[in-house]
Amino acid sequence: MNTAGHTDSQGLDLIPFRGVRYVPERVGSLAAVTSPPYDVVVRPDGLLHLESADPHNIVRLILPQATTPAARNDQAAGTLHTWLSEGILAPDPEPGFYVYEQRDAGMLQRGIIGALRLSEAEEGIVLPHEGVMSHVVEDRAGLMRATSANLEPLLLTYRSNGATTGATAVVERTALTEPLLSTTTEDGFSHRLWAVTDPADLAEIRSDLARHQALIADGHHRWATYLRLRSEHPTPGPWDHGLVLLVDTARYPLRVRAIHRYLHRLPVSDALAALASSFRVRTVGGPLPRALEALAEAAAESNAFVLAGDGGFHLIDRPSPDLLAATIPNDHPEAWRTLDATVLHSTLLDHIWRIPDAPEHIAYIHDTAATVEKAERDGGTAVLMHPVREEVVRDLARQGVTMPRKSTSFGPKPASGLVLRDLDL
Repeated sequence: MNTAGHTDSQGLDLIPFRGVRYVPERVGSLAAVTSPPYDVVVRPDGLLHLESADPHNIVRLILPQATTPAARNDQAAGTLHTWLSEGILAPDPEPGFYVYEQRDAGMLQRGIIGALRLSEAEEGIVLPHEGVMSHVVEDRAGLMRATSANLEPLLLTYRSNGATTGATAVVERTALTEPLLSTTTEDGFSHRLWAVTDPADLAEIRSDLARHQALIADGHHRWATYLRLRSEHPTPGPWDHGLVLLVDTARYPLRVRAIHRYLHRLPVSDALAALASSFRVRTVGGPLPRALEALAEAAAESNAFVLAGDGGFHLIDRPSPDLLAATIPNDHPEAWRTLDATVLHSTLLDHIWRIPDAPEHIAYIHDTAATVEKAERDGGTAVLMHPVREEVVRDLARQGVTMPRKSTSFGPKPASGLVLRDLDL
């Protein structure tokens, strides 16, 4: 997102930092110590799989396992201290930015990892597009306080004019050199990381980014956590910045996927019975990819969802216009009022099903198949969503309008465990 009229002081202020990284000789493999971001590791089997991949997997820091929050945070802090003192993790010799590349068969993404000066949404520099849940912010804040570290970067996007100058030029030049690390994770993505320490390159990146604003693509809760912790440390210092990955989507467009809902206490039969004449309801054939195709076709014409959990797939679409008018707040832009997530939360969850947006009632799950499997196993309802286009997200954010939380999943997300920021360095 270009910001015509912004002065340098009003744009992104990214500063170098001394990255903390795994020492390759001290771990089984770099792939075995990485993890998806904390909120993507949603299933216990996923957590156990990562914990058993390597005794030093980053998941032991970002999702420590103990009986109380205080014990979990103490455990993470102790683990981090031990790994640093034993040389499992070590800081790089000098501050820098990091060029980070992810690649799979159909995608190449490159960006810059650095410490970004924090700003409130109303300053117009870093724009959120979703609300946050206070209990998640409190959980992340406790972990960051205890470890005094940013353990995984947020994913932010900005838009250049597409030219290979400034930060983009440095990224492309750097990617031609030998990387600090290179690994391929089991999801098929290859990851490469380079340090940028040359003063001229650092200055070129900083000067270019100072002309831009950014959209939070992934990491709203961690950004809100950064802001909370900054308020707890009013003296200027390391808490004024937070670890981010900045990707220029004019050059490297992201994938945008939906985040699905699992309703713990609502069987599919009850969910369908409550719809009556308010939505059109059709059973569509499986398997799952075919049901998602039907959802995409329906979503091109109206709000649409697939309900699953009873062994079948139920497409609901064409909500009653009178019902929408009665249940959706009219003090937001049209683009917000017609979002699937808005209709889901305002019309279905609040009005028809009367389900509170609380963890004991609703789980937010990124993986489509995992959402369906959980519903079929546990007897609740999976609500499968169709993704929102990035332009819609960006336009709403520019207007200062936040979408219902967990409305989008931008990716690919940066792997956790490639570079950390220790606030005590």
